[in-house]
Amino acid sequence: MSVLRSLVLYTALALTATAATQATAAAREDLEVMREGLMRKLIFHETPREPSATGFTDRSGGARTLADYRGKYVLLNFWATWCTPCRKEMPSLDRLQAKLGGERFEVVTVATGRNALPAIDRFFRDFEITRLPVLLDASRALAADFGALSLPVTMIIDPQGREIARLIGDAEWDSDSAVAILSALIAQES
Repeated sequence: MSVLRSLVLYTALALTATAATQATAAAREDLEVMREGLMRKLIFHETPREPSATGFTDRSGGARTLADYRGKYVLLNFWATWCTPCRKEMPSLDRLQAKLGGERFEVVTVATGRNALPAIDRFFRDFEITRLPVLLDASRALAADFGALSLPVTMIIDPQGREIARLIGDAEWDSDSAVAILSALIAQES
């Protein structure tokens, strides 16, 4: 009897896993169809990448990790004050935070490498960035953990802290395509 019960349980688990994998693949395909314009550079991973525990700091030197954002989707953006494409896309990230930011989604921008606070403050003032956090990865440890070799690079992090998609280079993050993709992801968690 126990062998039969084990066989039934195994079969049920296998069918459930197969259905879940097919549902995930179908959902990913639906999201990929929404990619237009610069969002075509957004690549969804076949398998989510495990969370990073590498720390970074806030503007006052307080320790932070991505675990601080668990339970919500995060658009994690690595940038620098000297990076021309970063300067181009940062206002769209600020507008995206205004549109979608809240309990289930947040734009998290991390200045990586040497970025002095006065330069960041001037950058935010010059580009009228008012909704994004000032977070620092001065040692580039977090960027290295994510394999962020160039700037800007942006990842979509799921509520479990795993990277599910990546876009290298700048993008219009408040475009209709980007908002549709992110809204669809957020709606999946409802």
